[in-house]
Amino acid sequence: MFKQFLSKLPRKSSKPDSGELNRSSSGPVSSPVQRSGASVGSGPVRSNSGKRMSSAVFPASVVAGIEPLVPFKDVPNSEKLNLFVSKVSLCCVTFDFSDPSKNSIEKDVKRQTLLELLDFVASGSIKFTEPAILAMCRMCAVNLFRVFPPNYRSSSGGGGGENDDDDPMFDPAWPHLQIVYDLLLKFITSPCLDAKMAKKYLDHAFIVRLLDLFDSEDPRERECLKTILHRVYGKFMVHRPFVRKSMSNIFYRFVFETEKHSGIAELLEIFGSIVSGFALPLKEEHKIFLWRVLIPLHKPKSVGNYFQQLSYCITQFVDKEPKLGSVVIKGLLKFWPITNSQKEVMFLGEVEEIVEAMSVMEFQKIMVPLFLRIACCVNSSHFQVSERALFLWNNDQIVNLIAHNQQAILPIMFTALEKNAQNHWNQSVLNLTLNVRKMFCEMDEALFMSCHARFQEDEAKQRSAAEKRKEMWARLENVASTKPVTGKTAVLVTPLATSIAC
Repeated sequence: MFKQFLSKLPRKSSKPDSGELNRSSSGPVSSPVQRSGASVGSGPVRSNSGKRMSSAVFPASVVAGIEPLVPFKDVPNSEKLNLFVSKVSLCCVTFDFSDPSKNSIEKDVKRQTLLELLDFVASGSIKFTEPAILAMCRMCAVNLFRVFPPNYRSSSGGGGGENDDDDPMFDPAWPHLQIVYDLLLKFITSPCLDAKMAKKYLDHAFIVRLLDLFDSEDPRERECLKTILHRVYGKFMVHRPFVRKSMSNIFYRFVFETEKHSGIAELLEIFGSIVSGFALPLKEEHKIFLWRVLIPLHKPKSVGNYFQQLSYCITQFVDKEPKLGSVVIKGLLKFWPITNSQKEVMFLGEVEEIVEAMSVMEFQKIMVPLFLRIACCVNSSHFQVSERALFLWNNDQIVNLIAHNQQAILPIMFTALEKNAQNHWNQSVLNLTLNVRKMFCEMDEALFMSCHARFQEDEAKQRSAAEKRKEMWARLENVASTKPVTGKTAVLVTPLATSIAC
């Protein structure tokens, strides 16, 4: 197998010229390679097309007269780039890492070569030429770009959903992949890499395949990808609109189609740093992204897996343009959870952050629908939801906004507060309710007493209506029990059966 591995390497051409890198339309030709002072005979050319990118995308390169296992320190500076290309070509051979005992010698040779390349790129001693960039992009594509097997453990996205207790799945090839990722990162961030020259090879197709890798279940791989994509976005300004569009497509597919993706949190973290760099005033494109992508991302049931990153992105938008606060609140109310208490607690936390940064004018646009929802949360039988809603009154900025608009807010909240004070089972919620009730009373005692009187009137009306219904049903039962059943007349069930409480 080792001979077959080395047979993939380029050999000396019939007209050696160690200073030039020529493109061969016929592909690389096998050659002998010196290892540990012993000569290894060349074998026949074996096709590796199934493991390599199409030659139309990455043309094969032949380096004349360069032995890839020679250390960089043993060749003059004029030959180092040729040796770099030769070593990179050596690393284009792939292995099966599911069996650690298989091809162990060849794997070790490749690993040592990758480490040599990493040290050489990190040194930043020589400016990369176009053939070197091409070879590097080809090698990364061969080693990194792959299709992931389907995830049978989870039926939801964002890296877990209902199965959050599952251990993350780790790729057995990670010790090898990590070096390739480190090499790609050093290569992209190297001052010796000319962005104008590299953009031809680090193109849209390369970026799309890179983004596809975010669906990896290995969190270590997603962390490396996050750093690399961030550096690509920073260095290649020409690709920035395409990167944002491609990320949007992943979010669209996740929200509206699959709800399955492992890297939503990492992608949102990248986008959070992108939003922080947006110039003012915000472009319409960015506002559309907020409304069509970020706000609908609150809908999936796995939102808890990426909520922190999502909330950060939205807060960045509101900080840059406070007028967007009312737009975000309307979106949150649209996707407000009804049966998921933990999501309600998260939504209330995000509402607090957004309202805290809003002006009085923007707050007035959404205060009525917002406090109708908050009143429902205050009355929730789940104590964490009720408690989190009442904690809003611990925020001085929100209390100040409420005080300026208490004529509209207190009538909405009063009924919920009174019902909590009378009936809620949790002592902590009861204490918080009494504190909020006292705050409203101190703000405007006359308004408070007016709301209290109206509440008592409504309660009296409801009691009267309940008594009338009860009396009416009693009369109907009495009349039905005195009349005999004849023909097809409907039969009334016994009075005992009709007294079921609702």
